[in-house]
Amino acid sequence: MAPTKISELSPSLITFLSSETPLTDRFSASLPAPADTDHLGALLADALRCASAGILASGLALRLEGNLGAGKTSLIRAALRRLGWEGAVKSPTFTLLETYPCGEFTINHFDFYRFEEPEEFEDAGFQDEFRPGAVCATEWSEKAFPYLPPADITVALSIEGLGRRVEITAQSPLGREILASISESWNSTAAA
Repeated sequence: MAPTKISELSPSLITFLSSETPLTDRFSASLPAPADTDHLGALLADALRCASAGILASGLALRLEGNLGAGKTSLIRAALRRLGWEGAVKSPTFTLLETYPCGEFTINHFDFYRFEEPEEFEDAGFQDEFRPGAVCATEWSEKAFPYLPPADITVALSIEGLGRRVEITAQSPLGREILASISESWNSTAAA
């Protein structure tokens, strides 16, 4: 039977849920067309470039949330294109991890959808990929709890009419730096 009260949740899950989203920094926008998701991906890439010193020093945990088809891989594909990646960009649903060297840093795109047990994260040695110089974008992160490092920034995509909606929250100083860059760039292009 599923827990119905906070007191019935495990202490580690309560810690995970409460530490994930201080909700002090947030950005949201409507993405009515695929080009808007691509634009957001390009702004994400620009923000990652601007934050490269922090990424090189500590790495970045980028959590991607959304149902199947919400646009998580499309967003990463657009970011990779902006960063100069010319090769194929595919969803890591079956491979679990796709790695893309992008100049100064690497983007590791994970998909934990097929995990049966969270221990598979450790068994696969994925914790070694969360390192300085790596942007680790994770889909279906809850399936790797409690082994997954805390997110620096979370990008939640949802279907909205014929388009999408995005909500981005920052959970660390590096995440806030990236969020501020995206928000400022989005607002300046919307005003133009």
